[in-house]
Amino acid sequence: MKYKHIFFDLDHTLWDFETNSTLVLEKLYHAYNLEGRGVPSFKAFYDVYTVYNEKLWDRFRKGFITRNDLRNKRFRLTLLDFKIGDEKLCETLSVQFLAELPTQTALFPHAKDVLEYLAAKNYPIHMITNGFEETQYLKMRSSGIDQFFTHVITSESAGSLKPYKEIFDYAVTKAGATTDSSIMIGDALDIDIIGAHNAGIDQVYFNTLKPVTGDLQPTYVINSLHELKGIL
Repeated sequence: MKYKHIFFDLDHTLWDFETNSTLVLEKLYHAYNLEGRGVPSFKAFYDVYTVYNEKLWDRFRKGFITRNDLRNKRFRLTLLDFKIGDEKLCETLSVQFLAELPTQTALFPHAKDVLEYLAAKNYPIHMITNGFEETQYLKMRSSGIDQFFTHVITSESAGSLKPYKEIFDYAVTKAGATTDSSIMIGDALDIDIIGAHNAGIDQVYFNTLKPVTGDLQPTYVINSLHELKGIL
């Protein structure tokens, strides 16, 4: 058996970030009466927030802004688009979002089933995530998958972010693995797949929406986590 250590991404790969974050944002939209403050609909709020959140995450990954910048600016910029300049409200939304998001439990179809299958085959299963340490652990506990992972490597603990080679090197060393006996499973071509490739690790691209683009061809491409059973 070629692969001895399995590395997963968490958000958008096992834990359904889109579903979970949408539920929390909609709850906050109504709880703080954002419609009464001039945000015409939850969809309008969500669409603007998503654009800013993605831009700020990209800047964070590239080292241009801090974690606190990311957390604070996404709500501030979103509300400013609707002519709401309320610092206290921004702070409240940020704190509430970060408190409630990790308690959500939606996983992608077959996530737990596949983890049980891999555990039964005695694979050491690990995680490499750019998420914040405390938040990621709580997500895993809330959704009932924390017990499957031997090592959880966060960008905070590694001092590096995907797609940089250093976080993958750190993860392989921490797991007591080798690059040629490891495989990385993730949803982001430019983060998980390119990062693993550059570190000399085979990859499984979990492609639910975005086809492969560019020169890099992942080792495997799957559309459902269930397909991992045919690879591992």
